[in-house]
Amino acid sequence: MKVGHVAVVGRPNAGKSTLVNYFVGQKVAIVSDKPQTTRHRIVGVRTTGAAQMVFLDTPGIHKPVHRMNQRMVDATYDALRDADVIVWVVDASARPGAGDAFVLDRLRRANTPVILAINKIDLIHKPRLLPIIEHFSTQMTFHAVVPISARTVDGLPSLEAEIAAALPEGAPLFPEEYITDQTERILTSELIREKVLLNTRDELPYSVAVAIDQFEEPSDGSPTTRIFASILVDADSQKPIVIGKGGDMIKRIGSEARRDLEAMLGGPVFLDLHVKVREDWRDNERLLDELGVGSGPAWRKPSLTP
Repeated sequence: MKVGHVAVVGRPNAGKSTLVNYFVGQKVAIVSDKPQTTRHRIVGVRTTGAAQMVFLDTPGIHKPVHRMNQRMVDATYDALRDADVIVWVVDASARPGAGDAFVLDRLRRANTPVILAINKIDLIHKPRLLPIIEHFSTQMTFHAVVPISARTVDGLPSLEAEIAAALPEGAPLFPEEYITDQTERILTSELIREKVLLNTRDELPYSVAVAIDQFEEPSDGSPTTRIFASILVDADSQKPIVIGKGGDMIKRIGSEARRDLEAMLGGPVFLDLHVKVREDWRDNERLLDELGVGSGPAWRKPSLTP
């Protein structure tokens, strides 16, 4: 069968995580309209009768400002080195710029088949699509160019076929039922962070993280999972934004997160959230390790076989 690692790369907010979630068949990466939502490399596996595609969802390539950002970009570069195929996702509704030129430079040096996935075609008029394809096709030679909409799934079967065709033949790396390397603890912290991003929108910058303080699985006849988590911000002025007037914001975040967590864990969840100020956490190496920012769980290509 066709087997290999598929690095999904691109600029922030291009739709990479939505694409990976579709192929894997469940939510392994959180999604928001804010750039830099994905902070570490995520492994999601799709196994069919003819292929096993190990997708590597990566942080968007951007100019690092903090140590956190540098770790994110490094995780993407690691994925490029490990990949058998690269899917470069570009936003059809955004004007090409210096960021695309920077990504192109990295792709030219990868010496790996690159598939260009032109995403969000549902947001543009069809006559605009051909000039976009022509623009990028003059920049480098692609294995394939596939217009898609990750939101409406338009073109995704064609993209999957091109990915499988570009992969080498080999034995499966994972059991057929394997989906992701993300632990329940990591998925929990990410789901909570997603609700913070969705509810605070432009009020809160990217300086928010979620730390799981305690994760108690059901025991002693109780079906409830008990989760205690801290929402970290880096300034006192940001704390009231997350708490909200009379605590309404953090209650909303908790309610939405609990609903998704109960669906993921398959049972009732008790969720206790607190907001803490940790100045300069984005440059704190120890805390970044605890939060899993960067490469995520310990994972390297040679040791993938469970």
